[in-house]
Amino acid sequence: MAHTLEVAKNINFKVTLLHIVNKDTQEYLEDNKLTVDSIEQKLKDQAANYSKEYGIEVNYLIKEGKLFKQVEKAVVEVGANMVVLGTHGKVGFQRITGSYALKVISRTSVPTIVVQKKGLKRPYTNIVFPVTTDTQDRQKVNWAIYIAKTFNATIHIFPKRENESFHRKKIMSVVKQIKTIFDKHDVKYVDKVSDEGAGNFAKQVLDYAVVNSADLIMTMVSTERFFNFFDTQDEQIIFNTSQIPVICVNPVAVKKSSWH
Repeated sequence: MAHTLEVAKNINFKVTLLHIVNKDTQEYLEDNKLTVDSIEQKLKDQAANYSKEYGIEVNYLIKEGKLFKQVEKAVVEVGANMVVLGTHGKVGFQRITGSYALKVISRTSVPTIVVQKKGLKRPYTNIVFPVTTDTQDRQKVNWAIYIAKTFNATIHIFPKRENESFHRKKIMSVVKQIKTIFDKHDVKYVDKVSDEGAGNFAKQVLDYAVVNSADLIMTMVSTERFFNFFDTQDEQIIFNTSQIPVICVNPVAVKKSSWH
C-alpha cells in the first residue's frame, strides 16, 4: 500500500482503495461473525489515515463479484488513470494469485503497476524499457515520458538482439524513433542492446534491471499470450523473483501523433 501512496503523492493522483467482496470475503465474514459494514468502516478509517499521512485524497470503493471483472468496472466508475495491483500472496483474507493478476491486467484499459512484497524504497530513478520487434512497444513511450519527467528518472532502453537482418533493422528503427521522441521531451535515457547467448530475453531484461538497480520495468500486455500459455516471458518479467515493480501497458490503437 505504501508503494501506491508514495507514487500517488509524487504524481498528485487521488487514490481509491478497492475491496472486492467475493467468496473468500464471505467465508471470512461468516467465520468471524462480521458484516460487510465492518469492512466498509475499516476502509473508511484507512482512507482517512492514509490521506492525513500522505497529504493526498484517498477514497474507497466496495464492489461484489469476480475480482478481474469488478476491477475493470471500478476503473471506469472512478475514471482511474492506472491500477496498482499487489500480488504478494495473502493479504488479510483475500488472495491475488498470478492467474487472477494476469486477468486483471489484460482486462484493464489503463496501465497496471504490479507490486510484490518488496516496498518502494525511493522514487523511481531507473526505469528499464525493453524493446522487441513488436511495434506496439512504442505505445509505452507516453507513459515512459510521463513517469520519467515526474520522477526525474532515467529510461534504460533495452532492445532485444536480433540476428535476422529484417528483424534487426525493424527493432533499430523503433529504437531510433523512441530516442527521437525522448530527445524532444528532454527525457534522460541510456541504451544497451541485449547480449547474444545470455538466456531468453526476459532473463536478460531482469538481469540488466538488477545490475542497474532498476525501480520499475515497463512491458506491454499480450492478451493472446496470457490466455494461451502460462509460462511466458511476459509473466517471468511481471512476477520476477527480484520483486521489481512492473508497469504493464495494454496495446491500444494509438495514433502516431499521440506520442510524437
